[in-house]
Amino acid sequence: MHPWISDKWFVSPYNFVDEVRNKLSLPDRVVIHDVTLRDGEQQPGVVFRKNEKIEIAIALDEAGVDRIEVGMPTVSQDDFDALKILAKQGLKAMVMAFVRCLKSDVDLALKTEVPGVVMELPSSEHMITYAYKWPLEKAIGRAVEAVEYAKQHGLYVSFFTIDATRADMNFFRKVVESVHNFMDSLTIADTFGVCTPYTIHYFINKTKEFVKKPIEIHAHNDFGLAVANTLAAIAAGATVAHTSVNGIGERAGNADLAEVVASLHILLGVKTNVKLEKLYELSKLVEKYSNVKTPPHKPIVGETPYKIESGIIVDWWLNVREVRPVEALPILPTLVGKGDEVEIVLGKKSGIANIKYWLAKLGIECRDENTLRSIVFDVKNMSIQLKRPLTIDEFKNIINKYKC
Repeated sequence: MHPWISDKWFVSPYNFVDEVRNKLSLPDRVVIHDVTLRDGEQQPGVVFRKNEKIEIAIALDEAGVDRIEVGMPTVSQDDFDALKILAKQGLKAMVMAFVRCLKSDVDLALKTEVPGVVMELPSSEHMITYAYKWPLEKAIGRAVEAVEYAKQHGLYVSFFTIDATRADMNFFRKVVESVHNFMDSLTIADTFGVCTPYTIHYFINKTKEFVKKPIEIHAHNDFGLAVANTLAAIAAGATVAHTSVNGIGERAGNADLAEVVASLHILLGVKTNVKLEKLYELSKLVEKYSNVKTPPHKPIVGETPYKIESGIIVDWWLNVREVRPVEALPILPTLVGKGDEVEIVLGKKSGIANIKYWLAKLGIECRDENTLRSIVFDVKNMSIQLKRPLTIDEFKNIINKYKC
């Protein structure tokens, strides 16, 4: 079987032609670093209690996520306690705290007994000057002191460069090189989601000229490009992707876990440790505790990607479902743990194929084409009046008028 087609997906074979692949620097495997419990919670209105953070973290671990950023121990006692409990939980994933470049933050992280920290510092001159109101040398001095201190105390340190993608490259390089010997990896943060995929690819390649440690990508979604930018970074050689379940996060959110992982596996042929069949379940758990409703059309974990209303598409589906179902859908719901049912909907766009399908489901036989066309007409009209698909009971009321 070719990598672009399986029993659960069928994507473009052009993703895998040599002319495309040879231009990329794809790693064999990508580490998934999930930020749902920290950056995800920074979405206005989202609050995760300690027990909810613990439950979500355990679910992320069971799904195969490699690293879990649980929160900032300075934010609340709840976050501190969640970090401390999860650090001793025996998870396969690395539990990490998010800290500022302050020795006091590092000390607090050490008290939680986490093995690693994500250490943030602004990396653009303008942000340091205007938003933080620091002298530039103060920022660099804080970075050196805190990162070295964390390493001396045995912590894994991912150095997180705030606003990297708006920084002057020379200054950005100066900041990064000041801590290069002490950091374990570098996180490039597109903090305001202001890059295109082409720009991210360029930025990663420029960074690789002077960084000899693993590079991570942390993308925000202000222009709807967080997932695309994450994939572009991986294609340029980044080996760690920061993701958030359902894409929740500051402002317009972060790169969506399900979309990143599914795209890596299926479109790029790059493996992660994440179990795809756990994605739907994870989405529902975070939806429950975040109180952020997942849009029905959301890729990978939404509801409507696995529903069909258009008559022509239903015709396709009924023709191929027993022999090659991926001919009519790019991915099947079984891939993400959503069961094996593709739902055929009765509504304005329905055709005779929809009607025949539901009549068969109800054990009703109708061979008269005029009657079938009349039922289609009634279904369309009722759907227009209701501005939604019909329920099965409403469909039954329609067919009761006809002698089938």
